[in-house]
Amino acid sequence: MNTTPSPNLSNNAVTIARDVDVLVVGAGISGLTIAYELAVKKSYRVMVAEAQDRVGGAIISQKNDQGYLWEEGPNSFQPAPELLRLAVDVGLKEQLVLANGKLPRFVFIKGKLNALPMSPPAAIASQILDWGSKIRLALGAMGFARPAMAGEESVAQFFTRVLGRKAVDRLVAPFISGVYAGDPQRLSAKAAFSKIYRLEERYGGLIAGALLSSQERKAQKLKAQSDDLPKVKAGELGSFREGIKMLPEAIAAKLRERGAAIKQQWTLRSLSQQEDQQGKFYQACFDTPTGIEMITARSVVLSTPAYVSAKILENYLPAASQALAQIFYPTVACVVLAYPKNELVSDMQGFGNLIPRTEGIRTLGTIWTSSLFAGRAPAGWQLLLNFIGGTLDPALAKLSETEIVQAVHQDLQKTLLRPNSQAQPKAIAVHVWDQAIPQYEIGHLERLATVESALQKSPGLYVSANFIGGVALGDCIKRSMHESAKIDQFLQL
Repeated sequence: MNTTPSPNLSNNAVTIARDVDVLVVGAGISGLTIAYELAVKKSYRVMVAEAQDRVGGAIISQKNDQGYLWEEGPNSFQPAPELLRLAVDVGLKEQLVLANGKLPRFVFIKGKLNALPMSPPAAIASQILDWGSKIRLALGAMGFARPAMAGEESVAQFFTRVLGRKAVDRLVAPFISGVYAGDPQRLSAKAAFSKIYRLEERYGGLIAGALLSSQERKAQKLKAQSDDLPKVKAGELGSFREGIKMLPEAIAAKLRERGAAIKQQWTLRSLSQQEDQQGKFYQACFDTPTGIEMITARSVVLSTPAYVSAKILENYLPAASQALAQIFYPTVACVVLAYPKNELVSDMQGFGNLIPRTEGIRTLGTIWTSSLFAGRAPAGWQLLLNFIGGTLDPALAKLSETEIVQAVHQDLQKTLLRPNSQAQPKAIAVHVWDQAIPQYEIGHLERLATVESALQKSPGLYVSANFIGGVALGDCIKRSMHESAKIDQFLQL
């Protein structure tokens, strides 16, 4: 490994041996998936460099000696075929756990939990919307909506036009809070909800689009499935017996078995492209626990948050850096609390609840984690993952952990605890993500196009992270598999 700056390469006088074929910066699920596809399946020389002292990125699964198991990042996943394929390949098939897909989801409206309707008859009977709003939603979903105005629509504009204002306030906005912790007025419909947006754009209505594209989706699913993958029922969510962290840790173990280097506490400080008699290559300078390290690579993948990638590319690709720096990440806290089950207002048979901003409650939503997966809490206790903060609540960043716990507890007294309950929470963990979830705001796709255009000028340099193509775990894995195929093609040139 070359630990000194490269010599003057003018006139192509010196040839430098490449340390690796692929340098992956960032050991989150995106970076690890690319590393696995290229090192294990394609036998390239791969190094993964991670600034933290662990792999997994935003995936943090914790366990304590009181019998609690919880997540501080992604709390579950949709078991997409690509994710299942990766899990099986790294030996986790028997560790997969699935939540019952028939468990209801709730929205807290007008002082009570309302189950989200899961069928047309349930939608008619639901008290979430009044009759006028139900009719408006049905007509819009069938295609009787105003045409889109010129320019890029926000999520609020799109769904208000298609489904109506009350549906946005009571159904769409809470969901956005749960996924993005974002502002519907600022998020881009085309970027943040691309699949739904395309249904309306291509087929003229959401119901028609869903029906007409269903056969296409089934064909794609059958193509991606294989006999050795776990069978999953509609609506089920997944995790692993010891938490989602089992997936990145298993990938890392497979990489090490194949000789790929995984360097932790390595922070990339600069990146440049050089050239010698063999052609162009990349030179990366890292701060490490033992000093400065210089790595040379045929290709580089930045699998880091947008603000980190922006800093790395500041001098090398300034246009890409400026575009990445414009992607906003709000502060969100994951607050893990436990209560005796007999202090809760319901039997807690469900996925959890979301809370519209119109209800005047600060907490965005709560995952009933010990109702989803067995073994997450001791007998008689309910474990709740609560999320608070986001784009519409910047003041959260100024609160202490004690104040955050108290704010969530006060909200739970209104939503999930029995009236007049005197129960105090058992505070299991508080994780404040200063920059939590990338916001796909108006102009997001143009910013990504600017990044892609800049990357075209630097062959062999790639970006793959959750600010591209979806923030869900399955989206990250699918995108990274696609990106690894592009890298493979480049390395074969």
